[in-house]
Amino acid sequence: MDQKIIELDVREDLKNKIEPFQKIMEAIKEVKDNDIFILHAPFKPVPLFAVLKAKGFTPESEEIEAKHWKVTFTKNT
Repeated sequence: MDQKIIELDVREDLKNKIEPFQKIMEAIKEVKDNDIFILHAPFKPVPLFAVLKAKGFTPESEEIEAKHWKVTFTKNT
């Protein structure tokens, strides 16, 4: 089975004061077991870690540069 990668960048939304939580929740509906969800954000979205962990995701975060974090969430089987 192929591993699918779903990527979402919410930096522009947050810059424009648009709350991206609903957009993130919609995006993860497409993620199946062993798929990957990559989120780009202007900060490390720590509160989101607990929400997605409860939905079976494991986060791995990386600071690309100032105001650019890449968080890779892997869906656990």
